[in-house]
Amino acid sequence: MTEPLPAIVLIGHGMVGQRYLEALAERGATATHRVTVLCEEPRPAYDRVHLTSYFSGRSPEELSLTPAGFMAGHGIELHLGDPAESVDREARTVTSRSGRVFPYDVLVLATGSHPFVPPVAGRDAPGCFVYRTIEDLLAIEEYARTRTTGAVVGGGLLGLEAAGALQGLGLTTRIVEFAPRLMPVQVDEGGGAALLRTIESMGLTVHTGVGTQAVLTGEDGRVTGMSLSDGSTVDTDLVVFSAGVRPRDGLARDCGLAVGERGGISVDARCRTSDPHVYAIGECAQAVDGRVYGLVAPGYEMAETAAEDLLGRESEFTGADLSTKLKLLGVDVASFGDAHGAAEGSLDVVWSDSRSGIYKKLVMSGDGVLLGGVLVGDADAYGLLRPLTGSVPPVAPEQLVLPAGLGPATPLGPSALPDTAVICSCHNVTKKAITACSTLPEVKKCTKAGTGCGGCLKVIGRLLPAAADPGLCGCFPYTRPELYEIVRTRRLASYRELLDGHGHAQARGGEGCEVCKPAVGSIIASLAPVVGASGYVLDGEQAALQDTNDHFLANLQRNGSYSVVPRIPGGEITPEKLIVIGEVARDFGLYTKITGGQRIDLFGASVDQLPRIWARLVDAGFESGHAYGKALRTVKSCVGQTWCRYGVQDSVRMAIDLELRYRGLRAPHKLKSAVSGCTRECAEARSKDFGVIATAGGWNLYVGGNGGAVPRHADLLAQDLSDAELVRLIDRFLMFYIRTADRLERTSAWLERLEGGLDHLRDVVVHDSLGLCAELEALMAEHVAHYRDEWAETLRDPERLRRFVSFVNAPGAPDPTVRFVPERDQVKPDLAVLTPGGPVR
Repeated sequence: MTEPLPAIVLIGHGMVGQRYLEALAERGATATHRVTVLCEEPRPAYDRVHLTSYFSGRSPEELSLTPAGFMAGHGIELHLGDPAESVDREARTVTSRSGRVFPYDVLVLATGSHPFVPPVAGRDAPGCFVYRTIEDLLAIEEYARTRTTGAVVGGGLLGLEAAGALQGLGLTTRIVEFAPRLMPVQVDEGGGAALLRTIESMGLTVHTGVGTQAVLTGEDGRVTGMSLSDGSTVDTDLVVFSAGVRPRDGLARDCGLAVGERGGISVDARCRTSDPHVYAIGECAQAVDGRVYGLVAPGYEMAETAAEDLLGRESEFTGADLSTKLKLLGVDVASFGDAHGAAEGSLDVVWSDSRSGIYKKLVMSGDGVLLGGVLVGDADAYGLLRPLTGSVPPVAPEQLVLPAGLGPATPLGPSALPDTAVICSCHNVTKKAITACSTLPEVKKCTKAGTGCGGCLKVIGRLLPAAADPGLCGCFPYTRPELYEIVRTRRLASYRELLDGHGHAQARGGEGCEVCKPAVGSIIASLAPVVGASGYVLDGEQAALQDTNDHFLANLQRNGSYSVVPRIPGGEITPEKLIVIGEVARDFGLYTKITGGQRIDLFGASVDQLPRIWARLVDAGFESGHAYGKALRTVKSCVGQTWCRYGVQDSVRMAIDLELRYRGLRAPHKLKSAVSGCTRECAEARSKDFGVIATAGGWNLYVGGNGGAVPRHADLLAQDLSDAELVRLIDRFLMFYIRTADRLERTSAWLERLEGGLDHLRDVVVHDSLGLCAELEALMAEHVAHYRDEWAETLRDPERLRRFVSFVNAPGAPDPTVRFVPERDQVKPDLAVLTPGGPVR
């Protein structure tokens, strides 16, 4: 009779629990043991570090950390929604909530932590939530649909993430933190001040140095406000408690395992509890140094240690680096080493720019050793500074915090790090281990570096500059230009076909990510008539691929309202159309502004108003100006020879022809153009992606300009062109750019990156050196022939119109968070609503 395999029971299937299972599988232990997992939540392990990304469109499935087929492939028995209720250490059994009894030879506790909710009156009222699981987020999202204000108790990492989520749901949001500054564990007073300024400028109200005394409720028992320790009260419809976590050690206490004085299951250096048959890992465990680690990296290291010890191998966990790099509300925050300067005799090196919200501090010993630091607003140097901790940096410390242009002529790079430097703290991977690999996929596969929080990817890429993964993201091994060619040649009309047929093996069958979905959506949209896809970007699967603004065919503004931008080709408009725009703005109470691109923008529309506004504009002959899309925006013009005594060509006619030809053309980035009627250049054509300047002999074509954050004059591609020659070259230029540019790459950056630069571009699109010109022209012809106005298409289809409601469960209700105040005979967003108690700084 065959001996039964020894049984491992894992209680808890969070990030650390899943890492333990992977460690067992990597060591072959799943073949020699029978593994059972009891999970309290209704879903397998998911990425709790990036939990807030759910509110920016990432689905629960995309957050999953459990690869498809992993459990079945390794014979692991997973029980979802059936947590352990009791442990009988004498019988070595675990009883679950359903009453099932599971015998074990080895028990592993990975029960994690639970949110701490201060013992204040009213904390259990309807409208009070914690911020810990996907189910918590779903409940908050549902409750917030009919609420206008929210408050977060706690200004730490999760508190700031929760505040950002509430604001993203349209709630006027405030943060209440008992400590004198935000993120008191990670940053010092200076860093907290910089963080506070930046967060307040985003429209959040922050109360520091005060505690919550009670949650106030109305007659229906629901939340109406909070009273604070300074005697004040604040109005709020919803409260999220995010005041820290406590280890979940209840099972251990009940079965008699030793626990720490302040909580946490006591473990030794091999992660064994007071019972040699029981291990504890992650946030539920108190390590030998007396700490309970709340970060994922130490939890992963504990999981590795427990797996090694199970197999009789030498491995110890005696403590971990608490360094962390985060992006909170879009603000980079990092701390490492002795961030607070606790070491005796330590000295601070500080760079602070309060206007930009940047604060950098290095803590140095008297003999020049880097002890730690804090970075707020700009944490790019974190990947380099953290591994240097404990050593004397190769340059003066002030050179490590100065901004570009003030620092050393040759910035310190990852090559200066010793081989023993830990690059990936999530998986404790050194520089030596990374440089032993040749590609990023190999690094991820062999070392797992880059698969945790992702903060090390930039440094890894610089350590492997020639072999860095060229793929668009972790879902695809191909660049954007390569994906364009696959879609074009294989005639793929859906993202699903592309991902399952050409994605990384581990990504197939998944949901993709926020990087590749909009990029592929743009590719399919630009090739729609060629590959047989719908030309309407919100049809079927295409809707889920679009960026935020495209979901409502409008630009989201800071107070939750939307802008309406009708196309005005070349800036030319009839009096009748001007009157219609004025009437629409008046009737809907919209703010109007003539833009630098010669259009009239209408601001302040709510989602439910958009169809009614566009119905009137479309009836008057207007169409979408694509201000919300990565597409052609405008072709600006001067009045040209028709009116101007200096003009030598009809610039208005040419601008209108070009704008109508390229309208709706989806591209890697937005496109702007202009046509000047003479060399006086009143339309500023050389600051555009493609610009046209009239000459006595025809038209000069300039390409690769950019008037944005990094201005660049466009380069002369060809001169003295006829109308037909000009259009033909622009067709080729645009389609070659769309075909070969990277994701979100402007024509200016693309041209500078293009091997051979302008000369190569000229060879390709003017002299047809690659034999592509006929194909590029045909692709543009397909676009022109199949163009349809998106708003006109939307208005004709009742099903498409269903998405334009402020609240799904109350279709006719206005959004109460969208408020305005008068200014200069118009309206502007109510800044007091965005930042209660004062103006935005």
